[in-house]
Formats: sequence, structure tokens, C-alpha cells
Amino acid sequence: MAEHLIENYLIDMDGVLVHEEHPIPGADAFLAGIGEAGLGFLVLTNNSIYTARDLSARLAGAGLTIPPERIWTSALATALFLHTQRPRGSAYVVGEAGLTTALHDIGYVLSDRSPDYVVLGETRTYSFEAITKAVRLVRDGARFIATNPDPTGPSVEGLLPATGAVAAMITRATGVTPYFVGKPNPLMMRSALNTLSAHSETTVVIGDRMDTDVVAGLEAGMDTVLVLSGITSITDVDRFPYRPTAIVDSIAQLPVGRDVRTLDSMPTAAVRPAPAGAPDRTGTHGRSPGPVHTSGSTTRG
Repeated sequence: MAEHLIENYLIDMDGVLVHEEHPIPGADAFLAGIGEAGLGFLVLTNNSIYTARDLSARLAGAGLTIPPERIWTSALATALFLHTQRPRGSAYVVGEAGLTTALHDIGYVLSDRSPDYVVLGETRTYSFEAITKAVRLVRDGARFIATNPDPTGPSVEGLLPATGAVAAMITRATGVTPYFVGKPNPLMMRSALNTLSAHSETTVVIGDRMDTDVVAGLEAGMDTVLVLSGITSITDVDRFPYRPTAIVDSIAQLPVGRDVRTLDSMPTAAVRPAPAGAPDRTGTHGRSPGPVHTSGSTTRG
């Protein structure tokens, strides 16, 4: 079988490149390999709190050099969607700078006076007053948009309620379900492809969640790779009616530019970053572990 050409990657951020504030072992080498091979990529995240510039700085703090133009957030995808639907409109926003900046950049006016849209994003400080205002505006006829359906988000202290959970509260109070722009909506994948000027046939999605990354990539016509360094475990995979094109322990096991349809591998134990100051227990001493073969043994470089 002829090798399937790979030109671009759409890479989820949390659980694939970083885990909380720590880089996934091998993520830096994979990104460097993409650059050396002359391939394209975008880092995708449903997180709408931060701007692409903010996220670039945060990733740099974790040792990953990714310029802002290589980061695509649900806030950017939401702004692009609103620009195509109702240019230079108005919105009441529940969210942080990542979302408000994206809307300002497309010429939107942020207002609580008869706005065209109520746009719900993620924030670490959801205000009951702001949610009440959103409920009243939606009941008065504002169109309801949410950046993503994620019910929870990660933090150092543990899971936090996220956009999807708050959206459910507003829906319960109004009877109106929002249009979710972020993953698993393939619209976010399509907008990312357009940003890269890429084609789905030559682009691979890499993610850690079956219910967002993998299904969104599948519905957008792309090959998908599930990494086990984040949310989904190998025992979860068979619970879904669809499967990724390939499964690997982490991004470190994925050869850059390799046709993922030809990977003959079986995951063993997912690679998670050790806490700062903890000893290296991977046996690689900072080097990326090699591919995992069907025998279950790992070949190290």
C-alpha cells in the first residue's frame, strides 16, 4: 500500500503537549521534527480563557516554543464563526480576555443592551450576576453561542466546572440550547484547516479525547491519532462506536511525517510528565522513547 502523504498536523494542547504546567516528554522533539520536515501544524485548544499570545508564553514556560500564529483556540473559532454569520454585530460576553479580544478584533461591540448574541466562554470566576444577565438576554431573544461544550476543565487543585456545565444552567433556565463552536464541532477543525490552507486528506489530528478530538477529526474527514497521555485510557476506547486511525502512548511514539494508517503499534503505559523536581522514571533521561511495537516492547534510541 502506498504511503499516505502527511503535510499538516492539528495538535490538541492539554494532555498531548502539556499536562497542567508540565510538558509531555517528547513533545518538544515532535514539534522540532515537524519544523525540520517542513510540515505545518496548529495547536488546538477548547480553552477560551487566554489569547494565543498568552498561551504561547505559557507554553514557552513549559519549554515548548510555539508562536501565537500556530495556536488556534475555541475563542478564535467562535469569533470567526460570528464574523461569517453577522459581521460587526454585538455580543454580551461571559468569559475572559481570550474571548473578548477575539471579538474585538473582528469589530464586534460588547454590550448588554439588546445584543445580537450572548457568547459564553470559559472563566475561572463565573459570576452569578453575569449568568443571570445572560439568562435574561437569551430569554429576550439574544442568540446563544458557547465556545465549547466541555463540562469540566483541569486545574492544579482538580477539575473545575467549565463552559458546558454553565451552558447547561443557562439552557435549563431559558429552554434555549447554545450553538457550540469548539470541538467536537468539525467547524473548528475546518476553520483550522482554512487557517493553515491545508486539506483534510493530508492532515492528521492528534488528541487525547475520544469524545472531542477524535470524533471532530473523523467528522472533518481527517486521520486521527489518540494519545494516552491525557484523558482517554485504552480501556475507554471500545466504549465508543468509532475508533481513531492509530493509538499511541504519547506523542513521543509518533514518527513525524509517517502515514498513521500504516502504524502497527500497541500502547503500553501512557507517558505522563513527572512533577517538577521528581526523578526521571522513564528510563530515557529526557530522550524521547521510540515506537511501541505489537510485542509490547519499547525500542529506545
